[in-house]
Amino acid sequence: MRVIFLLIFLICAGLVGYALYLQLVDGLLPCPLCIFQRMAYWLTGITALLAFLHHPQQLGRRIYCGLILLFSLAGAIVAGRQSWLIRFPEAFECGISPEEAFLNSLPLAQWWPEMFEANGDCSDGSWQFLSLTIPDWSLLAFLAFAFTAGLLWENGSTGPTSFK
Repeated sequence: MRVIFLLIFLICAGLVGYALYLQLVDGLLPCPLCIFQRMAYWLTGITALLAFLHHPQQLGRRIYCGLILLFSLAGAIVAGRQSWLIRFPEAFECGISPEEAFLNSLPLAQWWPEMFEANGDCSDGSWQFLSLTIPDWSLLAFLAFAFTAGLLWENGSTGPTSFK
């Protein structure tokens, strides 16, 4: 089971790393919703890393899985919203918004602006892979993390069906 927590952490780190690559190398600026998703990846990944290092018993595992589930579902909601905005950009104006001003004033954005400063357009769907945009892929990843956390919540006890 510990290896699954490590895998969740590594996937989150890889996705955040790829987001930085797209930003710094390809010039794709993150929007406020992108930054919220990055925060959800950070929270999901760090929680999974702590669970891997801690190797908790049933109650601790359920607490970690509950947190991963919470952070993943929050990220999925934001990613779903952004996917919707890309398909219907006239429904919402993003860019210089209260969300962007709020995010850019946070200490995280001052401390590590490359990671947490929002400057992009939420309805930009120019990057695609297999006809899915970045928030589409992000939604799938968050749902996979939530599903995995739910399985670990239920199947982490003893027995032949556990993920040990």
